[in-house]
Amino acid sequence: MSLIVFPAIDLKGGQVVRLAQGDMDRATVYGSDPAAQAAKFAEQGADHLHVVDLDGAFAGESVNPRAVEGILKAFPGKVQLGGGIRDRAGIDRWLDLGVWRVVIGTAALKNPELVKEAARDLPGRIVVGVDARDGYVATHGWAEVSDMRVEELADRFADAGVAALLFTDVGRDGLLKGCNIEATIHLARKTSIPVIASGGVKDVGDILELSRSASEGIEGVITGRALYDGTLDLAAALEIASA
Repeated sequence: MSLIVFPAIDLKGGQVVRLAQGDMDRATVYGSDPAAQAAKFAEQGADHLHVVDLDGAFAGESVNPRAVEGILKAFPGKVQLGGGIRDRAGIDRWLDLGVWRVVIGTAALKNPELVKEAARDLPGRIVVGVDARDGYVATHGWAEVSDMRVEELADRFADAGVAALLFTDVGRDGLLKGCNIEATIHLARKTSIPVIASGGVKDVGDILELSRSASEGIEGVITGRALYDGTLDLAAALEIASA
């Protein structure tokens, strides 16, 4: 069973950035042309892409639509988009523009019926973002931590028909400390929904370990800073993931 590798493009002020532990004040800028970065990932063999409107995640609405539209035009593969998508109009708009799947995070906790209705009406197009700090769900661009445990949020959507759960260990995100594989596998075993790993991917070792656990219910892995800083080669990651 192969693993999907999602190179990540995080958007802040129209630029390609990576945050440390979800902190908007700890952003490293990696480029000013998101569409060019998307095209580069495609040239390197990627057929999936994960895009986050970081400003949108904090604002609760799309803030970098022009950058996202540029990415959609430049990338021939499947684009998964998150950040500030909190109502049905936002979901429908992005899917109509060519986004493959939308990631719902804060609204999944605050408005679960929105997610359940959308997942029912749009099978295979809705991903629930499960962002965790110490086992509890973080919301509003990771700025707040709820009193709901990760497994509880997963249970809420067990029979809703969502395409996947995107599990991010916020404490590791952007730090190159290695993915929290143990927690990812634990969640995958607790739910029937496919899980995407995210946060802290360091090198091919993470890809290899996750690939070995793909049969446990792990659909894919998102990697950003490791690619930008050169600690992970995308071609090597794709080769391992497809083995």
